[in-house]
Amino acid sequence: MPPAPSLPPIPVAVPGGTDYRVVFDSLESLPAHLDAVGLTSSAVFVVSDLNLAVFHLERVVETLEAHGRRVEGIAVPPGEGSKSREVLDDVYNLFLDAGMERSSAVVALGGGVVGDLAGFAAATLLRGLPLVQVPTSLIAQVDSSIGGKTGINHARGKNLIGAFWPPRLVLTDTSTLATLPEREYVSGLAEVVKHALLSGGDFPDTLAHDWPAIAAREPEAVAALVHRAAAFKAAVVSADERESGPRAFLNLGHTFGHAIEKAEGYGRFTHGEAVALGLRAALFLSSALAQSRVLAPDAPLPAPFDRLDALAARIPTPPLSASTEALNDAMGLDKKRAEGGLRFVVLDAPGQPRLAADVPPDLVAAAWARARYVSAGSSPSVTVTE
Repeated sequence: MPPAPSLPPIPVAVPGGTDYRVVFDSLESLPAHLDAVGLTSSAVFVVSDLNLAVFHLERVVETLEAHGRRVEGIAVPPGEGSKSREVLDDVYNLFLDAGMERSSAVVALGGGVVGDLAGFAAATLLRGLPLVQVPTSLIAQVDSSIGGKTGINHARGKNLIGAFWPPRLVLTDTSTLATLPEREYVSGLAEVVKHALLSGGDFPDTLAHDWPAIAAREPEAVAALVHRAAAFKAAVVSADERESGPRAFLNLGHTFGHAIEKAEGYGRFTHGEAVALGLRAALFLSSALAQSRVLAPDAPLPAPFDRLDALAARIPTPPLSASTEALNDAMGLDKKRAEGGLRFVVLDAPGQPRLAADVPPDLVAAAWARARYVSAGSSPSVTVTE
């Protein structure tokens, strides 16, 4: 993929903290951007993963060294398994053995796993180190690198150990998306679909219309998509950094999705696939709540939910195999549960999310039945206007 077109930076406000920007530039521009935000320490620590290291780690290390920086790099195993206390200790040990100081920058070079892991290491070691996110996956570029959420997993659930730690800078080079495997790239579109559903307006129709160019990774279409989705995420977190209000809506599809990931075993579904299926369950639940009745798993959804479901359906997923009991057990441990029970993000219409509490168990069971039905490839056909 050729270099991305020039795009304006996106500001992210941090109440009571240091605002930062998402800048769109090449990986080779990293030293200049570090200088621009005052990260001038000679030592830089780069965390990546073994898959990504083949494509970008050496390139970033050489660029930083050419500008007089001393660089220490670590490549962790890819996948959710690296968001563990054992791998976190490996990162801590590298930092400490190499003489990490409080002014040394931590660069998270990779997707969401690397961003969460390196971000949590930066948040917790030496009472806080400056963090720079350099996202190279689609999910990370449009979502996880923005907003300061960091963390690792616990045996009882995903991201249960974490901290809010805003980066000093997010550097996005959309040309890195050319190196993603097809499954990872396509499933990464789930977070973009989520942003489109939450944003409303012309975003869902524009995404549907541009899907062929986006699927083909045409540089201008991809860059425009990443910029729009990242700007939406930045606006939400600027208004609600700590998820006490509107930011909670960004969990649309995630209460279902995180349960799928845990119940199926991390790795069977990509995060994006789990979110895509979670979005379809959430839309089904939204429709059922709007009609105040339980819907059959194969029921066609009424407008506008049919159009939104068809957009999420463009992301293929593995068939759901975990039992409903296992899925409910995993969902019960989701960190987003309220004191009085689980809350679900639902839509009343595109761009009109709300939190639904005290959802009847039979509606939740119907949503799981729907997820099982559509993931088996039996989704009812609907017409999408493009």
